[in-house]
Amino acid sequence: MAKKQVWIDTDLSVGMKRHIREGYCDVDDGYAVLQLLKAENVQIHGISAVFGNTLIENSYPLSQYMSKEFAGNNIPVYKGAGEAINLQKVESNEAVDALANTLKKQKLIIMAIGPATNVGLLLLKYPELASQIEEVVLVAGRRKPTDYFAIGNKGNHARDLNFDLDNDAFRLMFEHHIAVTLCPFEISSKVWLAKEDLEKLAESDKGNQWIAEKSKAWLQQWIDQGAEGFNPFDVLASHYIISPEDIISEPLNARLEIHPDDTVKENNQEVFKQYLLCDKGSGYPVKYCYNVVPDYHEKLMKSLLK
Repeated sequence: MAKKQVWIDTDLSVGMKRHIREGYCDVDDGYAVLQLLKAENVQIHGISAVFGNTLIENSYPLSQYMSKEFAGNNIPVYKGAGEAINLQKVESNEAVDALANTLKKQKLIIMAIGPATNVGLLLLKYPELASQIEEVVLVAGRRKPTDYFAIGNKGNHARDLNFDLDNDAFRLMFEHHIAVTLCPFEISSKVWLAKEDLEKLAESDKGNQWIAEKSKAWLQQWIDQGAEGFNPFDVLASHYIISPEDIISEPLNARLEIHPDDTVKENNQEVFKQYLLCDKGSGYPVKYCYNVVPDYHEKLMKSLLK
């Protein structure tokens, strides 16, 4: 079977403290990268770091660390965007140029699990390469502006962070007719990792031991919010690339709309933001992933415990 040719674009933040408020950063991006590293049907051509869950000054060295420690340093790592696209001054970067050079040689699936800034910059600086992108798989979107990204049971709403941090990057993918697959909170909210899962990973290989240890503080944050585990958001994107038959999806149309910001408590029509909405109405065609097969958890753990 021919391997899928993949490029990883990520805002890795495993084990890091947040730079804007108290607490720890997401760990799910690390699970997604590890899962792809272990997949027998995937060939990874490069990893590009981007800002997002953390600063680019953090995600870039962490991407280097994962390549070195868990891939024998055989996957090149490149430093990408440190902020959202500035349409008034569009500049390329090391990661965008490296991705462009690879796309000139062959088509790629891009797993973009942070803000899609590097992909957007690529389309602005190298628009002729749009047809070389087979698909971009992202973690973003929702059906309605009232579909809240609930964390635990204490009334806290998470941001649709990857979209919120760079709306223009998504707009650019739609305008360049890129094949887009979205793995939003709707699907990741149905997948949970708990303490017993971390214990199993801790008894496995070096990569799993590392991610299990780094996940303890993240798990505790979710427990403090009333949950019993955490949703590994980005893993739905990596799993879709590896085994799309495990992911249930439907064709929808995506568009950008402005509505009151759902993350602001007691928002009396004062704070608004862009939303990435997907339904049967007008917009750009996307594949919208919304559920998993019944034995998904077992398949996920099996893929990580290889």
